[in-house]
Parts: sequence; structure tokens; C-alpha cells
Amino acid sequence: MTKLTKNTLFKVSDSKPETPMDKTTRVVRQMVDEETEQRVARNSRLRNARLEREANKPPVTKASEASKSRRTKAASTR
Repeated sequence: MTKLTKNTLFKVSDSKPETPMDKTTRVVRQMVDEETEQRVARNSRLRNARLEREANKPPVTKASEASKSRRTKAASTR
């Protein structure tokens, strides 16, 4: 009987080679993941810019809204 070692006891299974379909799938998933990361980064950058702009915006006063002229009901029906 032969001496048992980890090389003789366990058979090493060769992994099957990557098929063209597997390669295409891997590349497309990588591209989609990169686009997703870019989209999330862009959205967070734009969201932060919008929030900063809204924080620096002066508050709207009701006096400026009240000074707008309004049409009367009679004038709008002509």
C-alpha cells in the first residue's frame, strides 16, 4: 500500500475553463457595478450641493407674495 499524504489522499479537481459566455457575463457585471458606483457618487454630490444651496437661500417673506397684483373675478371673465 502507498503512503497516504495530502497529495495522494485528496484528488485535486481541475476547475473548468471560463467559457466565452462566462467571460462576457463577468465583464458586463463589472461595467454595471462601475456605472452604479459612479451614479451613486454623482447623486450624493448633487444632493449635497442642493442641500447646501437651500441652506444658504434667504427665507421667503410673505410681504413679497402679498404685493403681487391679483386679477378680479370680473376682469378674468372678459
